[in-house]
Amino acid sequence: MFNGSDKFPSAQSSSSADLSKDIHEAILQSETLVCIDDVQKSLNRSRASVYRYTNTDPRNLNPSFNPRKLNPEYRSDQKDPLQFHPNEVARFAKDVLRIKEVTVEVLNSPSSATQEVLASILEELRCISSCLQGMKDSPADISSHRERQDRSAA
Repeated sequence: MFNGSDKFPSAQSSSSADLSKDIHEAILQSETLVCIDDVQKSLNRSRASVYRYTNTDPRNLNPSFNPRKLNPEYRSDQKDPLQFHPNEVARFAKDVLRIKEVTVEVLNSPSSATQEVLASILEELRCISSCLQGMKDSPADISSHRERQDRSAA
């Protein structure tokens, strides 16, 4: 999530160097996507207005980039929630909404039980994968090897 309620436009706006520094820091720190609620809070806009700003089309799941809209990340299904890259939200706030001071702060959410289960499943799958890669003979090779041994014995 990014926090913008106290960092968006004020009477004393920072210099362009400070703005560039803030944007650069946001790019370095942002690896996670944010949901529509976080965008709403950071832009200090209503949920309806954020949806109006968003580049969506009921006939096209992933419309092409629109510089005048807030562009969500790629979705594979219409039912997937809208997710936004923090840099895209910062670009939209600066270029379209004309917010002079843009600071994007991404906070890691606390680990949930679901995330812990998924992490353990991922670790187990990696272990299985490494075991399979460690095997010298695949099941098909083993069966053909046994057939060759049976033929040579006869």
